[in-house]
Amino acid sequence: MYHYFEDKEFLERARKICVGILDNLEIKLREDGINTQFFLVGSGARNMVTQNENGPIDFDYNLNILSCDNFKDCKAIKEKVRKEFNKVMAEYKLADVDDSTSSLTTKPICFTDEPDIKFSIDLCIVTKDTADQWNRLKHEKGINSYYDKYYWNIAPNSADYNEKASAIKKIPGAWLIVRQQYLDLKNKYLTQHDYDHPSFICYIEAINNVYNHLKQKKLI
Repeated sequence: MYHYFEDKEFLERARKICVGILDNLEIKLREDGINTQFFLVGSGARNMVTQNENGPIDFDYNLNILSCDNFKDCKAIKEKVRKEFNKVMAEYKLADVDDSTSSLTTKPICFTDEPDIKFSIDLCIVTKDTADQWNRLKHEKGINSYYDKYYWNIAPNSADYNEKASAIKKIPGAWLIVRQQYLDLKNKYLTQHDYDHPSFICYIEAINNVYNHLKQKKLI
């Protein structure tokens, strides 16, 4: 089951590695004509980094596609990101990333002086549509690559989640409820073996649940 990882010193050290890797990825993608911006899932995510039991610490990032040659060519976008991500990993002498339905995930990374604590980057490719809704790029794999499907999938009720988060933070103690909701949702989908709800979707769902509850109580 997921829990929050609270070692702030280790998190800061690991986060610098993640940022370095993703900064390099952005540079390579820009050279390929894809302009991006990455960000951690959560409100700054400083206190929302999770770990499943003793597995790798999850650094859940979104890679926001700001511009590219063709937003409709989802396969080309995913493949360019994957290939450039692997080039960056090779420069760090690290293994290629895994390509799942909703994200690209690094193999576990560790520091030589702390080999027992591992972390990984889970990168979800996203963009905003004309209705200001967030879409995530999905790659559904068929019985062989010929039958693979690539498409943008709308994240429900995502258009104004940042504004809702800001409103929640103004209510004393309310953000603690968001943190608990987020953890509960990640664990719910984990126990259901539901891999269609990455961290970004869980976060938006948690924000909406708490916001709607506070609105019903007329606190917002």
